[in-house]
Order: sequence, then C-alpha cells, then structure tokens
Amino acid sequence: MRRPDPGHRDDRLLRFTRAERWVHHATALLMLACLVTALLLYVPALSSAVGRRDLIRPLHTWCGFALPVPVLVGLLSRAFRADLRRLNRFGPHDGEWLRRADRRAVRRVGGLDRGVVPVGKFNAGQKLNAAFTAGAILVMLGTGAMLAFPGPWPVHWRTGATFVHDWLFLVVAVVTAGHLWYALRDRGALTGIATGHVDRTWAARHHPAWLDALDGARRTPPAQPEEAPEEEKDTPAIRE
Repeated sequence: MRRPDPGHRDDRLLRFTRAERWVHHATALLMLACLVTALLLYVPALSSAVGRRDLIRPLHTWCGFALPVPVLVGLLSRAFRADLRRLNRFGPHDGEWLRRADRRAVRRVGGLDRGVVPVGKFNAGQKLNAAFTAGAILVMLGTGAMLAFPGPWPVHWRTGATFVHDWLFLVVAVVTAGHLWYALRDRGALTGIATGHVDRTWAARHHPAWLDALDGARRTPPAQPEEAPEEEKDTPAIRE
C-alpha cells in the first residue's frame, strides 16, 4: 500500500513546517515588541502618557538583542535552510514579476486558474522583504549595541549610530505595516503561515512553479536499489 505524501493532504499542500512557522512568529513578536517600545520611548506624547521608562528601555534593548535568536535556532531545521536558499536566489521570473503591472494575471489550465508568471515558493516581493528585514536586524543590532553600551565608542560614532537607529526604525515601521497590509489582504498566504498548509487553487494562482515542483516530486517514483549482476549472484563467496 502506497504511503501518503506528507506534503499533500486532501488537496492541501504543506507550505511551512512547524519549525519555520515558529521562526516567523517568534521574529514577528520580537520585532513588534521593539517597534512598540521604540514608539513609547521616542514619541514624547506616548512616553509621558505611559511613563515607566525604566521598564520599557530594558525591554526594548533585550528584545532587540533577541531578534536574531529565532533565525539562528531555525538553522537547525532542514526545511528552514532550504527556504533561506530559495529566498537568496533571484531568477528571470523575479524580474518579470517586478516589472509586470498585472502580476496577478491568471490563465485557465487543467481546471485551475494559474498565475501567468512562473513564481516559485516565494515571489520577488517576499525575497526583497526578507533581504531588507535581515539587513535591518543586523544594522539595528549593531547601532543598538553602541547605544546600550556607549563606553568603548567615540562620541561621533554614537551620534551616527543614534541617527541611523532612529531613521531606520521609521523605515522598518513602514515596511512592517506594508507587510501586514499585504498579508491581511491575502487570506491564503495568512492561512499558510498560520497553519502551514494552503489550498491547491491558491498555490496555482500565486505560486504555480512551486506547485509544479511539488507535483513533480510526488509523481517521481522512489529510487530502487540496484541489483547485483547475475554473474555476481551465481558466484559463491570465497573465504580465505
């Protein structure tokens, strides 16, 4: 009896494993905590209304230092490392996706509405967002360390670090808001990151090349072990 494919269950496709979802959720919570505490520290009206800077400041600092931890722990997952490689590779279809105004255009193929652009597991926008987020975390971590531990750094370094940290915070806040806006508009993507599974119809519309890769892997029969040649089977073993 053929064993069921764990990536397919009642026309549902496995998009993210539990480890991948844990990395995403933990990073998102830490990022939101950093943004909220930063607002409470740097916006005078909020700072005076809430108070407790002695509690908010260390919370902001330690959440910032913890931001890389989920990704580092996630490297233990083979699926997460595979997705990092996908996010780090840009192909011709990514440029096509960015250039097209009708990047959500579909055509009817085999009873499914398939995306015109052969997008893999991640589109170009998701790849750019992941690259920006990774770079922003590293820059914020470095500049934040200069501000949290000012002792070894010259004054002009700390002044530059403050400028970069504050303005990059605003950019991260805008990008995060855009990320949430896109996610809330796409119920399929939201379901995928929440439960790990997506519908085949959603995958065909938004990530047709990824769906083809999954179906191709499912149809490929497992490799059979090679049998020994007949002459080797008939030749008795010689013992010394």
